[in-house]
Amino acid sequence: MPATTRQRTATTRIGQAASGEVVVPSYKDASTRTVSAGGVDFAYRDLGPRAGVPVIFLTHLAAVLDDWDPRVVDGIAARHRVITFDNRGVGASSGSTPNSIEAMAKEAVAFIRALGLEKVDLFGFSMGGMIAQVIAADEPQLVRKLILAGTGPAGGDGITNVTRIAQLDTLRGLFTVQDPKQFLFFTRTPDGRRAGKAFLARLKERTENRDKAIALRSYGAQLAAIHRWGKQEPADLSVIRQPVLVANGESDRMVPTRNSVDLAQRLPDADLVVYPDAGHGGIFQFHGQFVDKALEFLAR
Repeated sequence: MPATTRQRTATTRIGQAASGEVVVPSYKDASTRTVSAGGVDFAYRDLGPRAGVPVIFLTHLAAVLDDWDPRVVDGIAARHRVITFDNRGVGASSGSTPNSIEAMAKEAVAFIRALGLEKVDLFGFSMGGMIAQVIAADEPQLVRKLILAGTGPAGGDGITNVTRIAQLDTLRGLFTVQDPKQFLFFTRTPDGRRAGKAFLARLKERTENRDKAIALRSYGAQLAAIHRWGKQEPADLSVIRQPVLVANGESDRMVPTRNSVDLAQRLPDADLVVYPDAGHGGIFQFHGQFVDKALEFLAR
C-alpha cells in the first residue's frame, strides 16, 4: 500500500478510510501483540503500510517497547512497515535474557522468522546496532539494509566502559531526580538539555497499556553482553555487504563517536552522518533530520 498523507500524520485510531485504505495508528496507540518462537513469547508492536520490506527496530540497553521515540517510529512508519519488539526476557517478553550479543541476535532472528518474514531492514540503536551487525553477518539473505545508530563494532574503543558510565549516570539521575537518559543520551549544553527534556516527554505520550520495565536481572545480563562485545576481537566487517547508514551524535559518551567513524570506514557500503552538539541520542535530538535521512536511505 503506498504511503499517504494520512499515514504521515500519525492518526490515533485503526479503521478504514473512505478509499478503503487501512488507517495507520501512531506508535502511542499501536496495540501490543505476542508471537511465540522457540518457547519464548515475544511482545511486539506492528504499524505502517503492509507493502515493501519491513523495518525491524532493535533497541538499546534496558529498553522496552515504550523507550522508542514515537517521532522516529511514526516518521519511518509513514512509508514502511515498522516492527518493534522486546528482547527475550525483557519487558513483556518471556524467557531469560541472554548474556551475549550473539545469543540475542539468534533470538531476534527467531522472532523475525516467527512473523513469517523472509527479507527485512534492520534499524539497531546502541546495543541493538551490535545485534544487527551479527544478524547481517550470519544471515545475509535475511537482511536488505541496515541503519546502525549510536553503536560500535566488536572490540570497539571504550565500549567496555558502558557499565561504569551507565551505573554512574543512574546514580546521578537518582540524586538529581532526573531520568538517567538525560545524562546518558544528551549533552549538557543548553540545546542538549532541552532536547533531552523534549525526548523524555515524548516517551510519556503513550498513557495506556504501557510495557513492563526491564527486570534487574535482565539489565545485568545485557550489561554483561555489551562488556563481552567490547572485549572481543574485531570482526571482519567486510562480510557485511548490505548498504548501511551509520548515525551518531558528535559527543557520544556511551559508545564513543569514533566507533561510528570506524564502522563507516570498515563496512564496504556505508554512509555516515554525525549530528552536532549531540550525544548518544543524537538521532532523537535531531529526529526530523534523521527520519528524512533514513527514509531517503531506505528508498534507494
